Amino acid sequence: MRADAARNREKVLQAARELFAAEGFDVPLDEIAARAGVGPGTVYRHFPTKQALFQAVTEVRVAAMIGTAEQASDDAGADLTAFLTRMADEAAAKRDMSDAIAVPSELRDRLHAALGTLLRRAQESGQVRTDVTTGDLVALMKGMLQSMHEGANPAVLLRVVLAGLQSSRKP
Repeated sequence: MRADAARNREKVLQAARELFAAEGFDVPLDEIAARAGVGPGTVYRHFPTKQALFQAVTEVRVAAMIGTAEQASDDAGADLTAFLTRMADEAAAKRDMSDAIAVPSELRDRLHAALGTLLRRAQESGQVRTDVTTGDLVALMKGMLQSMHEGANPAVLLRVVLAGLQSSRKP
């Protein structure tokens, strides 16, 4: 890649990071191009779809979250709680986290799989109710993250979700 093309790619990524974090996936590519100081064609040369650009921007953060999910401890319930807490913290700081769990991509699929593994482990340990599916938990988290962007208190929402997941069984 030529030096000027590499600089333009980095400008696009930086603008996209800022705008996706502030506005989420719905930000227009033309707005990203304008913020980067390049034309829309430059954006499309580096990232053929908005989804490809979004994945490039969120991949490092979400991959780090997935990595922590894969590091299991002896307390499956605590692992799940820590993961959901981190997800909520990320969403409170950057609006794109709710889109990262919703927008179809390989990264989203890996995130859902990691969440499913954490959920199953916590269910098997008796700490989380067994009637909750990964899809249910993803829907809960999407709703919680969206509500946070509309001004709801993230700490309260997370406590409600975690309380609702608790099993009545004794581990």
